[in-house]
Amino acid sequence: MLAAVPSLRAFAISLSGNVDRADDLVQETLLRAMANIDSFEPGTNMSAWLFTILRNLFRSEYRKRRHEVEDADGRHVDSLKSAPQQHSRLEFEEFRRALAKLLPHQREALILVGASGFSYQEAATVCDCAAGTIKSRVNRARARLSKLLTIDSADMFGQDHTTRAILTAGGRG
Repeated sequence: MLAAVPSLRAFAISLSGNVDRADDLVQETLLRAMANIDSFEPGTNMSAWLFTILRNLFRSEYRKRRHEVEDADGRHVDSLKSAPQQHSRLEFEEFRRALAKLLPHQREALILVGASGFSYQEAATVCDCAAGTIKSRVNRARARLSKLLTIDSADMFGQDHTTRAILTAGGRG
């Protein structure tokens, strides 16, 4: 077994392209070979058996590692974080109940301007009233929602972009 180590190391370097990684592969190959020595058939080629173990080990680790992303500074992991959904659902339900408590014309104006992205003038055309009336309704609706939800700023509400838009977006025009 020990006579095959230099050849195993050379083969491992050619597979991995990294001397340290190759040494780890050779070490793991020898450990596996010793642990499974009873599966070696006497009279067969020991080097071939060891090379097969090393190749299979390398391929298994390669398949496992190709899905991994090197992230030494943790930036990639940070980009994958997401807020727990249960909080968003609770907040959304609370928001939905508060929205239902608004006067119908205030709710309509707020949804047209805040959620649907209409300008004040476009919302006024839809509601058949003046743009100033829409501005007033949206302002009153936002103030009432803030009071119902005890919100000091939109940052307190959570991660739901649609809800945040309703609370903060000003109409165009």
